[in-house]
Amino acid sequence: MKETEEKKRGKLELDMVSLLRCISHDKLWMAVFLILSAILGLAVSFGTPKEYKASVMLAPETSSSNSLTSNISSLASMVGMDMDFGSSNDAIYPEIYPDLLQSSDFIVGLFGVEVVNKDGSVKTDYYDYLKNHTKKAWYTKPADWLHAIVEKMKKDDGAFGTDSTRVDPFRLTKQQYDIAHNIGKSIDCNVDKKTSVISIEVTDQDPVVAAEMADSIRQRLQDFITDYRTKKARNDLAYMERLFMEAKEQYVKARQQYASYADANQELVLQTYKTKQDDLENDMQLKYNAYTQVYEQLQLSRAKVQERTPAFTIVQSASVPVKHSNKSKLMVMTLFMFLGGCLRLIVLMWKKRKEIWNVV
Repeated sequence: MKETEEKKRGKLELDMVSLLRCISHDKLWMAVFLILSAILGLAVSFGTPKEYKASVMLAPETSSSNSLTSNISSLASMVGMDMDFGSSNDAIYPEIYPDLLQSSDFIVGLFGVEVVNKDGSVKTDYYDYLKNHTKKAWYTKPADWLHAIVEKMKKDDGAFGTDSTRVDPFRLTKQQYDIAHNIGKSIDCNVDKKTSVISIEVTDQDPVVAAEMADSIRQRLQDFITDYRTKKARNDLAYMERLFMEAKEQYVKARQQYASYADANQELVLQTYKTKQDDLENDMQLKYNAYTQVYEQLQLSRAKVQERTPAFTIVQSASVPVKHSNKSKLMVMTLFMFLGGCLRLIVLMWKKRKEIWNVV
């Protein structure tokens, strides 16, 4: 009894000689596992649709005081205005661009992008292309079929919209949500923290569509950043344009009143008429001064919009990839053979555990 307890408390040690002997006796089954694994690997490799990756790199303008900022600030100080240029309080900075590209609003905006495939046989929007013109691997069909059955059995809880013809980012349909999720997985965005260079990579089954979408995402990201950074300046410009039109209208009206009165009473010498003429002239001069001041502020507002508009340098433009990005068939087959060999080895070690494991 004591010896048995001591053996139970002992450590297990693998006998490599016994293991190698068991493997040598199991050559047939090991070969069967390797062959079946190789066949399965080739089936998976051939059954997986080819994917292509297109990338684009751009460098945004860094927020710093430049010569244009200094010139505008100097011009503003000459007319007694304090305009704060060069200070950056942006809430959207390069480090969160990847999160921006994964947002529902941005992804849903890609649904309507027009795409054309490599041979030109498909010309449609990106949503319809992903919905009706992409392939799926054969080994995913059983899972899709089972998922469809489960979805039919489940009751509609109202979490998704029901109108498939209208796209509402706040209330997507189940199909729209799935396609948006797939688009998000196909987009990869990285920002170099040292250089702020933005790298955008898009994966698609068609090389031309991948390049088109990479360029479209780059353009939409630029437009979004430009619109965000210039929004306040453009609002200020619109306000100054309204003030300018009002000041101009008042000045033109005062000038016409003064000219009409002066022409009608130019031969009169009564002090009453001269006093009214002087009042009209003074009012016209005040309107003119206000008009010129608003005009100067309008020019400064236009310059501020230009100053706030970021400049982008395209480091690498999108190009149609020549080679697919899938792993080679040999690599996939080798990986499956390795897994098959490991599986057979685990089974063998379990069946022959009494022979290859010793208690020390």
